[in-house]
Amino acid sequence: MSLATPAPSPTPAAPVFATPVDLPKPPGLTWRVQSREPVGYDVHVVRGLLDPANPALARACGADGQTPTRCLVVVDDKVHTLYGDRVRAYLDAWRVESFWKVLPGDEAAKELESAVEVTEAMTAMGLLRRTEKIVAIGGGVVLDVAGFAASLYRRGVPYVRVPTTLLGQIDAGIGVKTGVNHGTHKNRLGTYYAPETALMDPEFLATVEPRHIVNGLAEIIKMALVKDATLFGLLEATVTGAGPQSLAAGGPVATEVISRSIAGMLDELEPNLWEQVLERSVDYGHTFSPSLELRADPPLLHGEAVAVDMAICVALAHHRGLLSAEDADRALRLMHTAGLPLTHPVFTTDLLEEALRDAVKHRDGLQRMPLTDGIGRVRFVNDLTRDELDRARAFVRQRAGALGTAEDAKDTDLLAVAS
Repeated sequence: MSLATPAPSPTPAAPVFATPVDLPKPPGLTWRVQSREPVGYDVHVVRGLLDPANPALARACGADGQTPTRCLVVVDDKVHTLYGDRVRAYLDAWRVESFWKVLPGDEAAKELESAVEVTEAMTAMGLLRRTEKIVAIGGGVVLDVAGFAASLYRRGVPYVRVPTTLLGQIDAGIGVKTGVNHGTHKNRLGTYYAPETALMDPEFLATVEPRHIVNGLAEIIKMALVKDATLFGLLEATVTGAGPQSLAAGGPVATEVISRSIAGMLDELEPNLWEQVLERSVDYGHTFSPSLELRADPPLLHGEAVAVDMAICVALAHHRGLLSAEDADRALRLMHTAGLPLTHPVFTTDLLEEALRDAVKHRDGLQRMPLTDGIGRVRFVNDLTRDELDRARAFVRQRAGALGTAEDAKDTDLLAVAS
């Protein structure tokens, strides 16, 4: 019996592929995610904030006096010395268990490491993510550092601001920006992160050093120059008459000055919290001052550096025909009478140019330089030149000398830092 040899398998036909032009297009693999997060926070002026009979701070902490709760208090070292015992007694009365982180309140402490220390304090107490609050009490440095840390920790935990300086109460404590300095750049690292509440007690100002009252007054003068001619007139009368320290003493004029400043600042900030629009009138005095503030030796306070910047801006506006000689003199005289510096040796024309270049980067490629268009109004320009900066600097030096003593009138820069 013979075995038949199996027939070979047929060779399969070559597959027929569609030409690339005939291939069906794959479905789209693109998604657009869109969401909005409403932001709302309260700004209160509350006298007697640390009186246990006053519930404002307790409510901001989520306390009702019946159910125990906890918070982390981040406090300026000087404020801790002056008010630490009263804050503890207040919180104890409302059954708030407080954990404390004391920070230096000077500009040198406004650094990333300080913010990290605050986050470590949150970890150490086991801060709950939504129901337990950070309460930041102090000047602008502590408020900025604590707010920055709050925005980073677990991608955001709630915090309350209690500004204790004039600058904090009319500026640093009422917006949504947080930040720390980095290198020679002021507030180079930062976030937009709103507090739940900002509580201003004017009674804190009674223990603020005179230099720091003048420091806050610079930001009030800024708001008057760019937005509120009535406020400017009030300041002229107040500073010339009762003096800058009257703002710390209370009274109807001080109350109106501070309330107009807060209202004006919030009016400018609210429509543009995230700075989508880069033409910001509140940037007045903040183009050149960041470079000066971190390079001056001895150091300048924030408002002092802003004043030197504003003096340059006054001269620039005057030379462009936006500000009359009379109004330019009124502006410089007000700053000088308040005890603010008008010039500084570090402010060379080269530094002004460098600061302007850095501002252009911050303002997305344009100068967007706010200048006063008369007192109480602002205009933005984009074509400032080195010659203008040099001429403005010379003008301010001349006027500073005329306003100062014979020594100030020499061909040197004037530094009139308030004592």
